[in-house]
Amino acid sequence: MSTTTAPQQTIVTLDLEGVLVPEIWIAVAERTGIADLRRTTRDEPDYDKLMKYRLAILEDKGLTMSLIADVIAGLEPMPGAKQFLDALRERTQVIILSDTFEQFGAPLMRQLGMPTILCHQLIVRDDRIVDYALRMPDQKRHAVNALRGLNYRVIAAGDSYNDAAMLGAADKGFWFHAPDTITAQFPDFAPNHTYDELFASITGAL
Repeated sequence: MSTTTAPQQTIVTLDLEGVLVPEIWIAVAERTGIADLRRTTRDEPDYDKLMKYRLAILEDKGLTMSLIADVIAGLEPMPGAKQFLDALRERTQVIILSDTFEQFGAPLMRQLGMPTILCHQLIVRDDRIVDYALRMPDQKRHAVNALRGLNYRVIAAGDSYNDAAMLGAADKGFWFHAPDTITAQFPDFAPNHTYDELFASITGAL
């Protein structure tokens, strides 16, 4: 058995909504005219509170999984996202860490070339979303810590409050299209505003 220590490899973790694809709940809000569904993790740091708020609206308005699936079917990756992701995957391994759900993410993953995504699950009964099941709490941070435990350097990028722990756990973290209110609270992570900027930031840290 070789006793030579291998050079440390690098892996990139990316958020999904707001980074590679549009915000799904905002798209549902636009389809239904329910402005309260525009609230996202950019606005609410407490994910459990946010999801209970959303589920209450779905129940009150009688919105079905089929309707949301139809909204998602009409979405496409953000302009330039597929090209950015393809170029990045030519340089390094990429994992998407998202607080979305398998039922939401699967159609979008096909459009992005089927990258690996770690996310959560919805509980659906009779076409109604009745609850959600976290794969595990604080999964983005835990995933980064696990990758670092496997001797990977981790570079992370996200846009919302629920990405701050992921960026903090990574060896290097970057904001992408994050609101000023968030970047001001977490100034350790450099903001990026275009895919070219983000690509340069990430590849410069490889």
